[in-house]
Amino acid sequence: MTTPPVLEEGPPPLSLYHLLDPEVLANPYPLYRRLREEDPVHWDPYLHAWVVTRYEDVVSVLHRFRAARTPAPERLEELGMGELTPIAAVMVRQMLFLDQPQHGRVRRLASVAFTPRRIAVLQEHIRQIAERLVDDMVGAGRVDVMDALANPLPAIVTAEMLGVPTSDHEQLKSWSQDFAEMLGNFQHNPGRTKKVLQSVNEMVGYFHAAVLKEPSHPTEGLINALATAEVDGDRLSEEEVVANVIVTMVGGQETTTNLIGNGLLTLLRQPEQLELLRSDPTLLASGVEELLRYESPSQQTARLAPAGEVLGGKEIPEGAAVIAVMGAGNRDPERFSEPDRIDLGRQDNRHLAFGWSAHFCFGAPLARMEGQIAFETLLSRFPRLELAEDEVTWRPNLGLRGVTELHVLAS
Repeated sequence: MTTPPVLEEGPPPLSLYHLLDPEVLANPYPLYRRLREEDPVHWDPYLHAWVVTRYEDVVSVLHRFRAARTPAPERLEELGMGELTPIAAVMVRQMLFLDQPQHGRVRRLASVAFTPRRIAVLQEHIRQIAERLVDDMVGAGRVDVMDALANPLPAIVTAEMLGVPTSDHEQLKSWSQDFAEMLGNFQHNPGRTKKVLQSVNEMVGYFHAAVLKEPSHPTEGLINALATAEVDGDRLSEEEVVANVIVTMVGGQETTTNLIGNGLLTLLRQPEQLELLRSDPTLLASGVEELLRYESPSQQTARLAPAGEVLGGKEIPEGAAVIAVMGAGNRDPERFSEPDRIDLGRQDNRHLAFGWSAHFCFGAPLARMEGQIAFETLLSRFPRLELAEDEVTWRPNLGLRGVTELHVLAS
């Protein structure tokens, strides 16, 4: 990746590279606005990718461009990057990185396992977990909501959903964060490779063992459902089960953790909105959608251009990398009225936080449910919530947006 030049004066060159600056990462929306207004389909020479920021164009990329962007293990060997083959062997089987017809096949089988009924059964239990975690916050005065609620709630729920011991939830969270580091960062980060490889190998071993136990010790979790799902005689292989359990686990945890953290931070920075939500619980559902739009947990994703694509009047070469910036599309004034303003009752809020079309996150109903329950539980238990400190540190993850800690005063 080319390092952008240091300019003596004037605005910095347009590039998502600037997200590596903690101050820009803390508030990327002015950068997104410049890209949308000055060059909405932008060739970024530092990232060697096209960057797309208007809502309409982001939808086009998510709908039509290729998701299968992970090099095959054999290709990595040819490039002298054979140490990464264990990661590639997992990713090439995950729905997130498959195109038709492979994507449709895996998604169809996974949908048999991940039904709305299965999620609905979890609702009351999620509420009980959230209430227990919030109970532990009572009397603490100053508390880190990420550590106390936003991290453990999705991790415990995910463990139960998968059918593995909930006592393993901290390990699942650690693996999830490592895998998310790889998914969310476009920069070359060789210092993380060893850790990510270790986590991938440990996850693969853990979930292979869980799949092998199912015939003799069946659970009611997603692992069993994926392993036994069948459509017209077709079933997932053991490797496909493991790969898609991993991406479901990571997506379910990271999206929901960041929804809770980002959403609460937004509300605490605008206390009148927090009090509005407290006074009118009927706004919970639309409020969560607005928080997802305003501070999207998933900010961007990459695709590869098919042949003959033109966006914003520019021809995109076949096979070119394209970064669709959902966080920018969600602030596009051509799609959303007053996009930089929070409107908890916003109607017509078809945001991009969960993607679009065939790759729309099938875990979205669960993330929404957990977010609504988390906010409802916090607001009902604590009449007073405020930030303990104005400054927060954002995770150095350029695609999956979230804070490392969120200290509040709760009483």
